[in-house]
Amino acid sequence: MHLLDNGPPAEIINPHGNSTVVLVCEHSSRHIPACLNGLGLDDDALNAHIAWDIGAESVSRHLANSLDAPLVLQRYSRLVYDCNRPPENPSSIPEIGENTPIPGNQNIDIRKRTARIDQIYKPFHASVSQLLDQRAGTPVFVTIHSFTPVFRGNIRDVELGILHDKDARLADALLALAGKDYIARRNEPYGPEDGVAHTINLHGGGAQCYDRNSQ
Repeated sequence: MHLLDNGPPAEIINPHGNSTVVLVCEHSSRHIPACLNGLGLDDDALNAHIAWDIGAESVSRHLANSLDAPLVLQRYSRLVYDCNRPPENPSSIPEIGENTPIPGNQNIDIRKRTARIDQIYKPFHASVSQLLDQRAGTPVFVTIHSFTPVFRGNIRDVELGILHDKDARLADALLALAGKDYIARRNEPYGPEDGVAHTINLHGGGAQCYDRNSQ
């Protein structure tokens, strides 16, 4: 199964930017490969937050331009494969998005699951690793997401979530600034315990990455 009808899963913006910051946006796109027939969803679902982080790409591009920072965008919907989840996590290919069943992700066989891992997850993270390897010094690694103000009927009153896992240095600095103008909170409306730190831990937390030369 060939999934990459929208080109490679990683699009790199401003790869030679001078900033020490490296940006990643894993949920920037809502594109579903034609061979997956929209995963059985209607247009309303494919335009909703379950398919992508609405607004995250535009924010990421603005930051890349303002900071002169490199940016890695994921060019396929997180419903095809959520690149912020490892292959062993069932939510990497979600069967339900919030309250919406995803027919095209239910009961898929190992061959189809492996195709998504090999064609989307692995090359995406290989591109991130390669970009980081090319940077001088120690980069500041930041991922960009968005969230809905209401999730499963629960109102979220936080405006800006600053997420981190073990290394809180950047989060501490941002919270000290953002708190003056926004309702900003640490690890809200979700945090590492919800499995959202995979990318930052894989590339910035000492986790062992796979050998990209074996792909």
